[in-house]
Amino acid sequence: MINISISGNTVRAAVMGEFTLADYREFEQTILYGVKLEGRVNLLLDLRDMLKFTVDVAWEEISFGRAHAADFARVAVVAQSQWMIWSAWVTRLFVEAQIQVFEDLEGAENWLAE
Repeated sequence: MINISISGNTVRAAVMGEFTLADYREFEQTILYGVKLEGRVNLLLDLRDMLKFTVDVAWEEISFGRAHAADFARVAVVAQSQWMIWSAWVTRLFVEAQIQVFEDLEGAENWLAE
């Protein structure tokens, strides 16, 4: 399940439980909408409550990231799992944004507001 909101040039997404391809597609549409309205967007991705994701989500993330590499300004990932932290750093290979991993939401929000 995913909870997504957009405010100005920032897209916020929190994943809870299993992250499915349907969730990711909703996420993509929100980002594309934000880019259409604001240009490059910031992304706050809260993965603290994500339990797992499907393989098709991982593939879609790579494909979307490569196709929209210049659409992101900053990406803040809130995660405590080493796997999620590693995944965020791998994403750096596919997007031109500044990417930072945080353990808490407040630090991520402050960094995006700079």
